[in-house]
Amino acid sequence: MLKYIFTNKYFYIGSLAIILFGAASLYIADKLIMPAYTNYNEGVTVPDVTRISLEEAQDLLTDYGLRFEVTDRRANSAFPADYVIDQSPGASNIVKPNRKIYLTVNTEVKPQVVVPGVVDLSLRNAEIQLQNYGLQVGSRSYESSRFKTIIRQSIPEGTTVEKGAVVDLVVGDGLGSRMVTIPEIIGLQLPEAQLKLRETGLRVEAVQFRPTKDMVPNTVLDYSPKKEEFREGESITLTISERFEVEEESEGGAVIIDSTGNDSGIPPDSLNNQPNQQD
Repeated sequence: MLKYIFTNKYFYIGSLAIILFGAASLYIADKLIMPAYTNYNEGVTVPDVTRISLEEAQDLLTDYGLRFEVTDRRANSAFPADYVIDQSPGASNIVKPNRKIYLTVNTEVKPQVVVPGVVDLSLRNAEIQLQNYGLQVGSRSYESSRFKTIIRQSIPEGTTVEKGAVVDLVVGDGLGSRMVTIPEIIGLQLPEAQLKLRETGLRVEAVQFRPTKDMVPNTVLDYSPKKEEFREGESITLTISERFEVEEESEGGAVIIDSTGNDSGIPPDSLNNQPNQQD
């Protein structure tokens, strides 16, 4: 049976016909059907629709045979509401007809944020805190204060404002407006002296150590600058005692001990070499 099939001319004619039909189908699909479906060799240059209203952008894209979709809305004070501020694909790109262009449109409603409290923070920490909330730091003015921290903020804590609002800060200069008298700290232990100075409005800038024999360690011996009155917030340097370490004197050499009881100062070897004396 198989021998009959493979020797029959109609088998080869049919096989050849199937192969030719398949090749012709692939050729037609590649050269005619697919190009017509994908608009082969056709392209549209995307127009620039930014900085115009959404309505104008829609008309322009429709004229170019393109579609559009609004994918995002952002607040930008440089543009009116409902203006296109971004597009994808960008202008001058070549795309297929009927391609969808994605638009970002300016929104009229701006995001709101709650102002954090930055009073008593350092200037640096206050700036970071405000920036993290999407706010801007405005002017920085200084007033007399014993601490270098934020004294006031122009927008109170807890106020709801538009994102990007400006907050002005008033910062302490670290120096008070009144003069204070330094307390009696000579002879006090360091922790007690620091507490008294802090209560007075003064700060300890540095601590120097001085070895002292007859003083308990960490006792205040002196301070500088040497004056009785300071401006509130000023810093002083304290000199305190530390343990006095006694250095041992270096030995001058080995000490020779004569176990023979020789007190004459003559080396024993010399005595051994003396001639014997007759009685």
